[in-house]
Amino acid sequence: MGGSLAMALYQGGLCREVVGVARRPETVQQALALQAVHYATTQLSEALCGADIVVLATPVRSIIRHIQQLSTMTLPPCLLLDLGSTKQAIVRAMEALPAHVQPLGSHPMCGKEVSGLAAADPNLYRDAPWVLVPLARTSEASLDLARALIQAVGARPLVLDAARHDWLVAAISHLPYVLATALVLVVAQLGRNDAMVWQLAASGFRDTSRLAGSDVEMMLDILMTNRTAVEEVLTHALSQLGHLTGLLARGEEEPLRALLTRARTLRTMYANMLPDRDLSTS
Repeated sequence: MGGSLAMALYQGGLCREVVGVARRPETVQQALALQAVHYATTQLSEALCGADIVVLATPVRSIIRHIQQLSTMTLPPCLLLDLGSTKQAIVRAMEALPAHVQPLGSHPMCGKEVSGLAAADPNLYRDAPWVLVPLARTSEASLDLARALIQAVGARPLVLDAARHDWLVAAISHLPYVLATALVLVVAQLGRNDAMVWQLAASGFRDTSRLAGSDVEMMLDILMTNRTAVEEVLTHALSQLGHLTGLLARGEEEPLRALLTRARTLRTMYANMLPDRDLSTS
């Protein structure tokens, strides 16, 4: 996510200078070779010097640790954005930032199940919704600056509060990941007794299970910082699965047909509202 944003800004000539920070020197060299940044370093304080906008693009709990670290450092007056997939824990941490720093939670609704700088794509954000979660202290000027950045890389900014964001993404992003994980584990259990299942698996299984290939550390952070909302939507999902199980167990064909037809109708009805591109868990 961070590499894609840096690449879009750098290659599009959208800002004066893009500076990257990485833990490993080899990542610094990779960022330069990929033309994702003008300059890169392993030293956070060096990268922050003179920054107008600071973007934190790591897993959620790492973002929170970075915010805590930044709260103890000398920062320039700047807009501080994050790209984390859950928002309540992050915006709470942002409250501790110095008064001259403008904090703004954000979450671009796009991504890939593969991670790392090698997977960066300057077109990743094109036509994607990008949620902004302002704090009470966030100024309108800072919100406008964030909107300008988001629109510059082709995304569509919208404003939500943190709790509403976390509940919505639990349903549309985190639940699909959990269900894909369950699917892979079920089929793997079957495969222990009959390996033929892997030879039969085709596009239906590949498409439905794709999200289970997402980065584990990223998804673990997401689930652990959005536990209440994920638990709620999982409860709804289990209720639906229980209902389907009961209909099958009783052989109630017509109620089952009605349920499947309703789901198909709803999917068709809302298809035009869904992005016309491949957006993975983020």
